[in-house]
Amino acid sequence: MNNVKHTESTDVLIVGAGFAGMYMLYRLRAMGLSVQVLEAGSGVGGTWFWNRYPGARCDVPSMEYSFSFSDELQQDWDWSEVMAGQPEILDYANHIAERFDLLPQILFDTRVKSATYNEGTRQWLISTDAGKSYEARYCVMATGCLSVPNTPSIVGADNFLGPVYHTGRWPHEGVDFTGVRVGLIGTGSSGVQSIPVIAKEAAHLTVFQRTPNYTMPANNRPLTEEFRAEAKANYDEIRQQQRASLAGIIGYGFGFGGADNAPPTDSILETTAEQRRSSLDQDGFAAISRYLDIGLDPKANELACDMYREQVERVIDDPEVADRLMPRDYPIGCKRPVIDSHYYDAFNQDNVTLVDLRRGGIENITETGVKTKQGSYEFDALVYATGFDAMTGALLKVEIKGREGTRLADVWEAGPR
Repeated sequence: MNNVKHTESTDVLIVGAGFAGMYMLYRLRAMGLSVQVLEAGSGVGGTWFWNRYPGARCDVPSMEYSFSFSDELQQDWDWSEVMAGQPEILDYANHIAERFDLLPQILFDTRVKSATYNEGTRQWLISTDAGKSYEARYCVMATGCLSVPNTPSIVGADNFLGPVYHTGRWPHEGVDFTGVRVGLIGTGSSGVQSIPVIAKEAAHLTVFQRTPNYTMPANNRPLTEEFRAEAKANYDEIRQQQRASLAGIIGYGFGFGGADNAPPTDSILETTAEQRRSSLDQDGFAAISRYLDIGLDPKANELACDMYREQVERVIDDPEVADRLMPRDYPIGCKRPVIDSHYYDAFNQDNVTLVDLRRGGIENITETGVKTKQGSYEFDALVYATGFDAMTGALLKVEIKGREGTRLADVWEAGPR
């Protein structure tokens, strides 16, 4: 029997059918090039295909977190909220794929194993886990920066007898935690978003926190028809400002996290302790956003950190829990800001326990839970909310070799450059 797999040829081979991969396909096809997209998942959407954990949501205003290449698309699509949830964003991705007839060029459930450049033919040879190979003049890695889950290496991880979940690979059918004792490791973005939702269902939720986050309450709400109409009428100007901005986001109609769009104008170094307390009385966590100098002066930043910790103390009922939730030893803005929906409220619930790993880390995972230096905790299900092998994770999962057989993994051994 002949087991030789046929090698197909195409002008461009794109790896990934998230938003970048779909747009690349759309543009290259319009240029008359032959294109093949390979996607490991069974549908389009990239990170929004995989990340279906409870509470998953974008923290960029919906009217800006969208394609600009088709004005008809901009005018036809109606976002429902200031910041869309995962289901709506995935609906949008599927709409793009169908509207622009992208699906015929996308092969799903296919993971790329290697990409090797042949200097003689000036072609890339791409192999897949299905044994099929492709030759392409160009190979585009549209794999995204948040696509490979990061699961920490913990002693005994395979010992746990209950179900184990990762926020980056959440079951598509969802998970019912009603009456279940849940342990959750991680308080980054996915943890901050999922904790309040899981806490409402679970019989008990034990959260293992390594580093507390500076997180700001989301001011999410439904978009009015009037606002959508106004934004659509001004899309040309909005897109122009986005392209000219540093981050590609201008916050049209809204400030950070959906708050009122009020640029910072005050200097925190010129305020008194009483004035800072008064601003917390008035605006809560959002009071910090009024100060212009917290990103410019370390002393100003530390005053803002003090304000943040004071507000945590105000909103958390148990002073001991409040102290555990307070970020220390790093400034506001040092990490990507997190937006939350009732995150701190969850820690006022009787069925939520916070384990601060700064006071004694995880030693191992047992058949029934987690053992730390502070004690042992038992539960029925375990959730890893531990984020991604960000930026380079997906690229380094593929054996990529360039000129003279040089491996990308070797060139990037000490980090991308």
